[in-house]
Amino acid sequence: MRLTSLSNLSLLSLAVGLSFANTAQAARPEAPNLSNAEFQQCLDGLKNSSKFRGVDSFTFNNYRPAQPDPSVIQSLNYQPEFQKDVWDYLSALVDKERVEDGIRAKRQWSDTLRQIESRYGVKAEHVLGVWGVESNFGQTLGKKPLFESLATLSCFDRRQSYFRGEFANALKIVQRGDIAPSDMTGSWAGAFGQTQFMPSTFLDLAVDFDGDGRRDLVNSVPDALASTANFLKNRGYRSGEPWGYEVKLPDGYWAASSRKNKKTISHWRNQGIKLANGGALPSDLSSAGLLLPAGIEGPAFLVGKNFDTFYSYNASENYALAIAHLSDLVTREDSSKTDFATAWPTDDPGISRQQAKDIQQALLNAGYDIGGVDGIIGDNTRTAIQQYQSSKGIFPADGRAGQKFYRAIVGNTAPTRSQYGNQYNQPATSQPLNPASTDRMGQLIQKQTTTSSNTYSAQPATQSSTSSKTRYRRVTSADGTIQLIRVDEGL
Repeated sequence: MRLTSLSNLSLLSLAVGLSFANTAQAARPEAPNLSNAEFQQCLDGLKNSSKFRGVDSFTFNNYRPAQPDPSVIQSLNYQPEFQKDVWDYLSALVDKERVEDGIRAKRQWSDTLRQIESRYGVKAEHVLGVWGVESNFGQTLGKKPLFESLATLSCFDRRQSYFRGEFANALKIVQRGDIAPSDMTGSWAGAFGQTQFMPSTFLDLAVDFDGDGRRDLVNSVPDALASTANFLKNRGYRSGEPWGYEVKLPDGYWAASSRKNKKTISHWRNQGIKLANGGALPSDLSSAGLLLPAGIEGPAFLVGKNFDTFYSYNASENYALAIAHLSDLVTREDSSKTDFATAWPTDDPGISRQQAKDIQQALLNAGYDIGGVDGIIGDNTRTAIQQYQSSKGIFPADGRAGQKFYRAIVGNTAPTRSQYGNQYNQPATSQPLNPASTDRMGQLIQKQTTTSSNTYSAQPATQSSTSSKTRYRRVTSADGTIQLIRVDEGL
């Protein structure tokens, strides 16, 4: 994951971000040694600072941490090189299990969701999409003590001013009696509750929807869902409009992915763009931008203002697409197929959370110490996958858990280089192709520190006639890693 600028945060965009390099993960840095004397001196200074005006002495002293938490500084500075392709990201967040959980939640909270939609004008399934992606419908809330995390981030390393404001706001939440101190736990960066608000966002936009006099986003589902609807409304959500839809591009069509470059629907009709099922574009969007998360050969979307409000929740187009896709499947109440109409441009798609659990169990059975089975492919699991790949001669040994690795380890087959590594019909000495950037289709040449570079043509098996000018640049980095980097003629 890549940290984004804190100045651009809405909720938790610093803790989530997507890039598209598919390389082995960087070593997690050691937790720093933090001076408690320096920490306490910093807290003494904060107590009477302008940011903490409005926090009384009892609250500050009562919830003042006794020790800093070095692990949050470790997380702040951890930017692993292993980052997910869009199909990996979506498959983990929008799988059969999550769709079925969303359908159940929709039925269980139907009355509340209907009231929320009536008051805020936000479609019930869009609120459910945020809830499902942020906390798996309240099942994953985060366990880090917020006061300890935010106080540590307020006194050490970078962006201290930002975190000092969030620390003060977290104390104000408890001081006002909205949330019990014992419930103030969340992410290392300070997001908490069933839909993961930062403290400043809570104070601005959280609402008491269940009428108990408290804005409790931890224990009250109505409060959490209504607060999310209020957030989206305040970010410009348009009632009665869809987020957008998957579309089919005409043969020979080329364009850059440009969500912000919105045009009228009549413009896109004139371009020959239709719905993914071949139908005509409806007239329910005032304007839309073209989103191509994996380039021209992958799924294409026209997205409107409501997609932008999903994006404002966490600055990632893939994140917003996960909310949009999950909300559509929950609307249709259909978990039988979670893929888009157009397949991702890969023959090694991502895995579901159940498949991730199966991989973890298989690694444990094979003697790899990865901790528990939780369906989350983290550092320990990726390291074990790399070791397993190396031991079996699988190339590349990249630590990625895709469908091919799933079949290899769960099916107890002994994969060979020809069965597994040559997944893009390329020379056996090359790495898999990386897709174009999600944020800009035109940004096809990835910045690399290299020692050598050669360009040659390659024709993937799935390439259509519209991509006859696709070319790839072979790049060998300083550590000997070889990659094929896509370039297009004329760029």
